[in-house]
Amino acid sequence: MLLKCLPAAILFTGLLYIFLIPEEPLSIKIMFKIVPMLLILLYAGATGRRQDRYQSLILLGLFFCMLGDGLLIWFVIGLSAFLIGHLFYISAFFKLWTFSWLRFATIFPIGVYSTWIGREIVLSLIEKGENSLIIPVICYVTVISLMGWAAFMTGNTAAIISGVLFVISDSILSWNKFIDDVTFSGPLIMLTYYTAQFFMAYSIRTKPSFHLSKGLESERPIQ
Repeated sequence: MLLKCLPAAILFTGLLYIFLIPEEPLSIKIMFKIVPMLLILLYAGATGRRQDRYQSLILLGLFFCMLGDGLLIWFVIGLSAFLIGHLFYISAFFKLWTFSWLRFATIFPIGVYSTWIGREIVLSLIEKGENSLIIPVICYVTVISLMGWAAFMTGNTAAIISGVLFVISDSILSWNKFIDDVTFSGPLIMLTYYTAQFFMAYSIRTKPSFHLSKGLESERPIQ
């Protein structure tokens, strides 16, 4: 019953934060920003399945991303929390690694894209004299790109959707913050972000099983 109610609660509180909660007071804004993440954490932990290493790593990733949500007003500190969270996601995804040349090849478009957007951000930072942010931003772009690629290598549809949405969300955020204004950036960033985190949690329930004898993959809810 709890698992059936939580997605609706996550959707409601996420939309409430995005469209109705005012910017001030900041403490209230941050509190409502964290509520959907708390519910996503609860959803990830209340799968009714046997806890394993993958679930533990995803829970840790969600927790550090939630910290990042609360600490992003101090940009480098919040960014560091998100980076740690994504390192946990990467570790979890490598637990589900199922090799495919097609999925492996996604490293090339992801690499080209991350190099391009990273270069654009760095050039903008240099132009604005914000050189102290260059290394943290490069580290984060590298980690988020690796996370997106690692998601593809799981063969888990929920994880792949999550990885793609994270790249989209962080791209909009970075472009809007460092390069140029993006129309409706706030709603776009948070809609893709919350959806990415939800699918990250949902990936716990849909781990793929890889049949070596047939060379085929199948994805199914965990029994």
